[in-house]
Amino acid sequence: MTTRMERLKYRLPRLAVIVHDLVMVWLCWQGLHYLRYAMQPTQLDLVPVSSTVLIVMVAQGLVFWQVGLYRGLWRFASVPDLLNIFKASVLGLLAAVVGLFFYSRLDLVSRSALLLYPFALTILLSTPRLLFRAWKDHRLLQTSVGAERVLILGAGQSGEALVRDLRRTGRYDPIGFLDDAATLRGARMQGLPVLGKIADVARIGRETGAQLLVIAMPSIDATDRRRIIGLCEDSGLPFRMVPKLADILEGRSLPGELKEVAIEDLLGREPHAPDWKAIRGWLGARSVLVTGAGGSIGSELCRQCAKHGAHRIALVEINELALLTTETELRRDFPDISCIPVLGDCGDPAVIRHALRLAEPEAVFHAAAYKQVPLLQQQLREAVRNNVLATDVVARACRDAKIGTFVLISTDKAVDPVNVLGASKRLAEMACQALVDARTTRMITVRFGNVLDSAGSVVPLFREQIRRGGPVTVTDPEVTRYFMTIPEACLLILQAASIGAQQAVYTLDMGDPVSIRMLADQMIRLAGKQPGKDISIEYIGLRSGERLHETLFHADERYSQTQYPDILQATPRAVQPERMELALKQLRDATQAYDLVALELALRDAVPEFNPVESAPGHDAVVVAFPGRRAHQG
Repeated sequence: MTTRMERLKYRLPRLAVIVHDLVMVWLCWQGLHYLRYAMQPTQLDLVPVSSTVLIVMVAQGLVFWQVGLYRGLWRFASVPDLLNIFKASVLGLLAAVVGLFFYSRLDLVSRSALLLYPFALTILLSTPRLLFRAWKDHRLLQTSVGAERVLILGAGQSGEALVRDLRRTGRYDPIGFLDDAATLRGARMQGLPVLGKIADVARIGRETGAQLLVIAMPSIDATDRRRIIGLCEDSGLPFRMVPKLADILEGRSLPGELKEVAIEDLLGREPHAPDWKAIRGWLGARSVLVTGAGGSIGSELCRQCAKHGAHRIALVEINELALLTTETELRRDFPDISCIPVLGDCGDPAVIRHALRLAEPEAVFHAAAYKQVPLLQQQLREAVRNNVLATDVVARACRDAKIGTFVLISTDKAVDPVNVLGASKRLAEMACQALVDARTTRMITVRFGNVLDSAGSVVPLFREQIRRGGPVTVTDPEVTRYFMTIPEACLLILQAASIGAQQAVYTLDMGDPVSIRMLADQMIRLAGKQPGKDISIEYIGLRSGERLHETLFHADERYSQTQYPDILQATPRAVQPERMELALKQLRDATQAYDLVALELALRDAVPEFNPVESAPGHDAVVVAFPGRRAHQG
């Protein structure tokens, strides 16, 4: 009974619209013929219902249905709907003429009425629709008591759409626009005035009594975005942003949602659109295995692989809760994907062999690693065991099983390493290079810097310190780092893996280096606080193993442009397999004996460029621009 009532409730409005349109067809046809013959001395006797009228109504009704006139809603009637009505009126007239020709050879059908028919019918059908929309819009203008007064920055299409969304909620009262376009000065949109330039937001916000600012310019570049956000911060008013179209399509934001300004909005990154065809062509219907599947990068890699065509994903993770969390999310969001969880240490050959047998992968992404620089300075054994020896175990097992592609997730700290993390990751790269065999597995290395909101990174640390009232701790006023978002990093990893080289080291464009001091300052401001007034910034000095700036490129690695502007390919430095085997044996023996002295000596011998920051006179490395970006711009 309930289902029948719901069905009836859904169908009644549409039925009413159909009846309305058919009545208008009858009125139009009869009215035009009445006016035509009213001017004749002998008037034609027009009957309300005739065969001629029925033919016209049936023909016109069928055309209405075919062109999709009843798929639209009167509430959102617009110019495209009017054009569709006119098209349906013309096609309906043609269909009616054909029917009447065969029925009566168009006897007693006025030729002038035929000429005027589509225009008159368009007016009769459009007017009620537009009046209904105007009535609905007028109701939206009646904002509820206590609605928040909103000043919108940007009078483009996004701003116009935002006004309708805000009015629909009833919780917001849009009061006007700000825009820098001189042509819009004094104009009105959706009944609201363009009050001035964005630079005047503080003054206009006070004069209008605005309670909230909304930035409705999702397509502006990072430089303009930072400028506008700075103006909003100076105004002292709370502010929000309209989400980017990409965020809506990726499911990170909802249409009409007002999102908080995130720190990634201020970093100056303009990510390039991936080559979806290449990624899906390489990944589609493949089985993949991801180590460290419960980590920040590993879990996102699993999601991206599932999203872009992988049919089976094996998750190797040593942390029980992290494995369960990733598996649960994948099964919930991608129920058609075969998900194989494997709990265990990827440094255990038996675990990796077992996982490879279960999944039979065509590609393996090795994301498992320790990555905290200060901690690893005091944990040399575990850094070597997990970052070097475990990598060798996984890569060797992939080669022996003839896996198509092995991808090592490395770091920019592997370039001219000055700490244990960098040295261990550089040695892991070399271990993979030593296993390259043209007949078997592709060995790919992908390097990038810090990722926002990854476990243990500076952003969640700052966020927690701000939540607790400060101070926010920064190592040095001059320190800089490269950043990108986790989804962007993972998509670029997939993009690099799809290129197809037998062995390669790829470096991702991390954008411009970000001042950590400025990052802390911006995060405090985004939290609605004033740096130095509400929350202090404390400089604690560089920690063990840290340097002021990171480098992206090694002097002996020749980089070439790939087909993707944000990915460079380096020619790997020569690695002697015999020497690498000896180095790995020494590291393995020292690890088993927990001999830290032997471990350090073996690591320094295996990685000659390893120059610990404590003994490096020029540890404030030169910041190098991304060559591919420069070439692309040129």
